[in-house]
Amino acid sequence: MKYNDFLNKTGFSKDELIAFSYGRLVDDPPDEFSRLPAPPFLMVDRIVEIEKRGNKGHMVAEKDVQLDEWFFQCHFNGDPVQPGCLGVDAVWQLLGFYCVCCGSRGNGRALGCKEVSFDGQIRPHNALVRYEIDVRRYSVLQGGNTSLVVGTGRVLVDGEHIYTINDAKVGVFTGIAYTDYPNRSENAVGGIMNR
Repeated sequence: MKYNDFLNKTGFSKDELIAFSYGRLVDDPPDEFSRLPAPPFLMVDRIVEIEKRGNKGHMVAEKDVQLDEWFFQCHFNGDPVQPGCLGVDAVWQLLGFYCVCCGSRGNGRALGCKEVSFDGQIRPHNALVRYEIDVRRYSVLQGGNTSLVVGTGRVLVDGEHIYTINDAKVGVFTGIAYTDYPNRSENAVGGIMNR
């Protein structure tokens, strides 16, 4: 698809999200066009709604629970449960994707959140995880080289609200990609980001 078509989409299929993860969804991407994590770390199967209202918005995404998910094999032996941190990461993934859908360029990084509450769990015989995110603020900073999004995410499993992630923050930054991995280069070492 063309970049302008990408910017105007209000939903994405699993195939489209996987293509985006590998940099193959958009035929004419801008420089420093971000990507989502690839499977198995991609924590959503589809985005069913993206609504942009100025510097606010809303997203809804879903993931089908599979009996043989990689995390059920190791977390925990004899007591399989999806790690709660993966639900938090799904919200961060979606907020970063929201920035890209708004035209941000660069690569996303989770910047934190205020509070996380877990009131339930995701087990192997659940069917559907739903992520509902209210974007409270989207801003473009530093002459367009950085963007920031803040939103609150709700995680539901089979219709029951089980997690809340308040004020999750994601930044999208230019100049931080490490595209020549595993070679040692300018962005090969982490640490504090001076942005």
